[in-house]
Amino acid sequence: MRVTLEGQTVFAATGGRPFDPALPSVVFVHGAGMDHTVWALQTRWFAHHGRSVLALDLPGHGASTGAPLADIPAMADWAMRVLDALGVAKAAVVGHSMGGLVALDAAARHPERVRAVGLVGTAGVVPVSADLLAAAERNERRAIDMVSLWGHGPRAGLGGCAVPGLWMAGDGTRLLERAAPGVLHADLAACDAYRDGLARAAALRCPAVLVLGERDQMTPAKAGRALGDAIPGARTLVVPKAGHMLMIEEPNAVLDALAPAL
Repeated sequence: MRVTLEGQTVFAATGGRPFDPALPSVVFVHGAGMDHTVWALQTRWFAHHGRSVLALDLPGHGASTGAPLADIPAMADWAMRVLDALGVAKAAVVGHSMGGLVALDAAARHPERVRAVGLVGTAGVVPVSADLLAAAERNERRAIDMVSLWGHGPRAGLGGCAVPGLWMAGDGTRLLERAAPGVLHADLAACDAYRDGLARAAALRCPAVLVLGERDQMTPAKAGRALGDAIPGARTLVVPKAGHMLMIEEPNAVLDALAPAL
């Protein structure tokens, strides 16, 4: 589905069913350098179980036009404006990694708009190594290689994806290769600069569930647990052996964690 917002095209996948603003809505936000396709399995389930789904491509990502947004609050505010454009008063918001920071920020600063949050592979603070930031700024291939290596757990290299024929590590690498120059650096810089996560977490008053990968090297489970401890009433699940891209590596475990809350 394509929507025009402020003169730019916004693309959102709807899980294989037409978007209906009269149904409870669930918004999915991808991580750095990615797009809506990372949520393919989860969005389809929700769309066929009584929810309207929007898996957004952030500006400058996937099929959405415009420049990438400079910081996490700007992304959160943009997502709320997309809901306005579609006539959605309130939604659950699910985010992965950078998208989890967006979901967290939106829920804390727009509590009247967010009924629940799902934070996948997310921590309150997401520092990015100086070497990775520099490589991404120079659009060097090794930035993609670093993210791909650190972003996937051991199973991703061995195969066995729930989607027959999908090469998990290769698919993640291809997504990063498709991103326009500068997009990965803009996203990583936004994550590195965001320092409000734990304060936003303490302000949350909606239901929250965190789904973390035991073998996550980018947002370690220890940091994710600290975020969960800061959110009143949050439920935290750690998926054994999963890496940072756990919604692809272990899609059923992620879905099982998200569905009751959303």
